[in-house]
Amino acid sequence: MRRKPRPRRRELRTAVWALVTVLLVATGLAGVVLWQNSYDMDEQRVSIRHGGHTLNGVLATPKDGRTRHGLVVYIHGDGPVDATHDDGYRPMWEANAEAGYASLSWDKPGVAGAPGDWLAQSMDDRADEAAAAIAWARARPDIDGDRIGLWGASQAGWVLPKVAARTPVSFAIAVSPAVNWLRQGRYNLLAELRADGASAARTDAEIARSDTVRRLLRRHATFEEYVRTMGGEADGMTAGRWRFISRNHTADATQDLRALRGVPVLLTLAGHDVHVDTADTERVYRAVLDDGGALTVRHHPDATHSLVKQTLEQSELRITLTALFAPRSLFADGFLDGQRQFLEELGRGGSATP
Repeated sequence: MRRKPRPRRRELRTAVWALVTVLLVATGLAGVVLWQNSYDMDEQRVSIRHGGHTLNGVLATPKDGRTRHGLVVYIHGDGPVDATHDDGYRPMWEANAEAGYASLSWDKPGVAGAPGDWLAQSMDDRADEAAAAIAWARARPDIDGDRIGLWGASQAGWVLPKVAARTPVSFAIAVSPAVNWLRQGRYNLLAELRADGASAARTDAEIARSDTVRRLLRRHATFEEYVRTMGGEADGMTAGRWRFISRNHTADATQDLRALRGVPVLLTLAGHDVHVDTADTERVYRAVLDDGGALTVRHHPDATHSLVKQTLEQSELRITLTALFAPRSLFADGFLDGQRQFLEELGRGGSATP
């Protein structure tokens, strides 16, 4: 007669199998993450000289066997953004590669070890930087200098047309672009107050505070004056940020947009944008660019300012899991396909060397 296993041995066997199961699941999940975060393109780190310092960049190129490609040059929005935007650009780069285009992006000054300080830049500084990157790209044998265009989001709305005024570009993709700094700031303030369900009293107080800040900016107040006027509370503002705002708060793209007349422009707008007044942006773009017939406007009703699906952005857990397991699904339906199709249509009128 067989002896029954001792309880301790049975518990040990159960624990071992549970551990094996966890390891197998973890390995499988890790494999899914690696697969989903692998992109059909080649990437290389590049260095671009500009203004006595180096821009640390990434050049992503298609794996299509061609020796020359068009190029999409990425202009970041606000904030300390690295070349890949924390990997957020890679699904877009892959879509560009599918259309036969390479992508170029670089770390903002002071980000990821890059020299300089992005808060010390004006919009003209940023445009000069991009123009230098385009000149660098045109000198490369693997880039078709006649098919170089721009991609820019949010704050880049003030930079894109300035770049086009400095160097020829064959297209521009503007994603949630801003037009007027002060109008955008007021729109953002009111939109966030509405989203918070702010009372009339709180809304009036916040508008009054905003008006005070505008008066300080108009008279070029120092950061110390700002802090004193705010009752000694910086409220998250830093000296560097105050100088950045002071340097750029008069930005308005309306006149600069004329540099893009006749250039194919894809204007991409989100339905849940609390940062940029998309109706105002569309009105200005149509008023300045529609006459040439080269403006394409695409609306994404389910998207937020970053063109991420609104349902995802409302949940930190959902957006994190999606970024890990299905990063291409972060974006609003049709966003990546729309950019790819725009570039493919441009490519039909251009040439690529096999």
